[in-house]
Amino acid sequence: MSGGGDSVALMHLAADWLSSNATPLRRASVLTVDHGLRPGSAREAAATASWAKSLGFAAHTLTWRGAKPRSNVEDGARTARYRLIGDWALANGVATVLLAHTRDDQAETFLLRLGRGSGVDGLSAMRPRAPFPLPGYEAIALVRPLLGIGRDELRTDLAARGAAWLEDPMNQDPRFARVRIRHVLPALEEAGVSTERIAQAAKHLARAREALDAATAEFLARHARFAPGGQAFLDGAALSAEPREIGLRALSAILMRVSGKTYRPRFERLERLYDELGHPAALTLSGCRIGQAAKESCHFGTATLEIRRETPRRPSTLGNAPARKKPRPETAMADAKLPKKRRIIGRLSGS
Repeated sequence: MSGGGDSVALMHLAADWLSSNATPLRRASVLTVDHGLRPGSAREAAATASWAKSLGFAAHTLTWRGAKPRSNVEDGARTARYRLIGDWALANGVATVLLAHTRDDQAETFLLRLGRGSGVDGLSAMRPRAPFPLPGYEAIALVRPLLGIGRDELRTDLAARGAAWLEDPMNQDPRFARVRIRHVLPALEEAGVSTERIAQAAKHLARAREALDAATAEFLARHARFAPGGQAFLDGAALSAEPREIGLRALSAILMRVSGKTYRPRFERLERLYDELGHPAALTLSGCRIGQAAKESCHFGTATLEIRRETPRRPSTLGNAPARKKPRPETAMADAKLPKKRRIIGRLSGS
């Protein structure tokens, strides 16, 4: 619970539901993350925890410590928040985490991803029940019970209860893409593109995503092999014969599995890689190297592709140039004793 209207409303609704099922509220915990990104965040986190305790919940404040990113603050805060929540849940044997995403969040996410050129996966709706978004937390499920409810409806419910909530000033900061999208939504509403319609479109795409997921899994079962060393082998001929959407999804799934990354590569980069797979030269994307498999690994004939983690490049001190070796002290001293003209001639001649 951030303390904003959506999460405070979720807390009250969860309290109602637990009470109606004769479940003690102390069996559920409310987690608040203090990101430490602005003054007063600790005070607000304490206020949020006090609201939870007043209802009968166990309340815990999780603090993001250490250096904060100067760019991509939203993504950095999101990752840190999920990691703190995931660590706490694992340590306390909690398998379900409720989140307060609403219909408005659904619409905003759709528009954000539309602006980034996302494909079906990115544009499909957030799911009511979903796996944890970071690796290593597979035992935890995310549940979003408010996806069909609007933000204004929740605040109306809070006002009727006489409940307080916080308004985060960062929600008005135009530096953040989601805030800019939020300011555009009223104009879209006037044009007939409501948040309900956008969320409905995302749901349609979610159904299409389920069908594509099934087809992709079937393709990978027949045309991909994963070796114990972490690399994968893919039937390039079968990939090029598949419908483009299945091919792109299969390639993305393999890259994520081999690289260990949580998020898919950017769609335009994935498409560029897909179009260049027929070239003999090896290609790289998402920390992986994609190229023709060695003869002994051609599980699917000569068109077999090998995907493996890219070997990290050794850093250099001057661009791509190798670092110059420092002369040994005795050599430097001897060289310094020579007259300037002889030192120059000696270096040019290699002596």
